[in-house]
Amino acid sequence: LIADDHTLFRQGLKRILADYEELTVVGEATNGDEAITLVEQLQTDIVLMDVTMPRMGGLEATRRIKAMRPETQVIMLTVSEKDEDLFEAVKVGARGYLLKNAESRELLEAIRRVHAGEAIIAPAMAVRLLDGFGALIKKADQAPSPDQLTDREVDVLRLVACGLANKEIADELNLSEHTVKSHLRHILDKLHLTSRAQAAAYAVQAGLVKEVRQKD
Repeated sequence: LIADDHTLFRQGLKRILADYEELTVVGEATNGDEAITLVEQLQTDIVLMDVTMPRMGGLEATRRIKAMRPETQVIMLTVSEKDEDLFEAVKVGARGYLLKNAESRELLEAIRRVHAGEAIIAPAMAVRLLDGFGALIKKADQAPSPDQLTDREVDVLRLVACGLANKEIADELNLSEHTVKSHLRHILDKLHLTSRAQAAAYAVQAGLVKEVRQKD
């Protein structure tokens, strides 16, 4: 299936792929909505998906297609060299990311490899993907230390991980509920976290408690 909102591009792809007997273009879509519908109807093996299309873009369409029919493999075929598009494509389940300036032989090889269960990324984008994952790993290795927290904040964090609500923490530590909320806000800021659940998980990872406890 070819999903692209440019008619001339779709027609050009069809002519290229028609030279290969093992490939059959089963349909064309002009937006993500149509791509989802056609994949469901045609049980498509491979989708060549543009990133930017009207009504629904290729990234959201890929996410829905993979949820609906995991065996359908998606190759993003796009002009977008944005890092965020590449990372999101990987996140939603695309198995390939090629730029539209690729040679026809590169496209054919990508289709064959993805159909065989491999993944393929345009060389220029693969470096960015590795750099992006490297940055994530480095960030994880540089996770904030619990030493940044005051003794009282550590007490609050432990009780959060034990599943206590703010009112219960206040009673346990003989504090006001307002003070507990203030401590929790400072904890999230210092540890670069965004939620109570993340704080509880951090407490376990940092060895402050053995496990996160859920209230009945």
